[in-house]
Amino acid sequence: MTLRIVHFDEPVLRTKGEKVTRFDADLRRLVQEMVATMHAAPGIGLAAQQIGRALQLCVVDVREEHDDFNWTLDGVRIPLSLVMPLALVNPVVTVTPGTREAVAEEGCLSFPELRGDVTRPEAIRVAFQDVHGLGHELACDGLLARCVQHEFDHLQGVLFIDRMKRRSRAALEPDLVALAKATRAAARTSPSP
Repeated sequence: MTLRIVHFDEPVLRTKGEKVTRFDADLRRLVQEMVATMHAAPGIGLAAQQIGRALQLCVVDVREEHDDFNWTLDGVRIPLSLVMPLALVNPVVTVTPGTREAVAEEGCLSFPELRGDVTRPEAIRVAFQDVHGLGHELACDGLLARCVQHEFDHLQGVLFIDRMKRRSRAALEPDLVALAKATRAAARTSPSP
């Protein structure tokens, strides 16, 4: 089952997620639905806020991307096909010491068709739990690091437009205003739960 993706200007996108404390069948089902939604969109990452849930939970899947990046999971380089899609529960991201920053174009499923340049550190480590509550550490760089940072930002209520330089953000402003207006109009016409 796929879920509705929340669009820009819905308040949940600015809400810091609550820590996940129950590692049960409901969590595993939610992760499966998030992965199905991400793939159907199509995208390479999806945070719980983007499906209307303020939780410290996101999913990523970069198997189909052709970018060159490195990764280890718990100190071992495992084939991506065994790692992805990856659910990150209660993640904590730290920048790898000495890493440089890079600018790259990003998009977001909550901002359909909008893209802009974002500066991020090239290499990170992320401590997280899996859907069973077991702790892991992912070290990565390149596109995978960028994707994880983008989704981690969502979990803190931070959007990729917040990371853009003023000029890049200004170029998107008319589109952001139109998207916010469309989001509000859709909310007025949606039936109440």
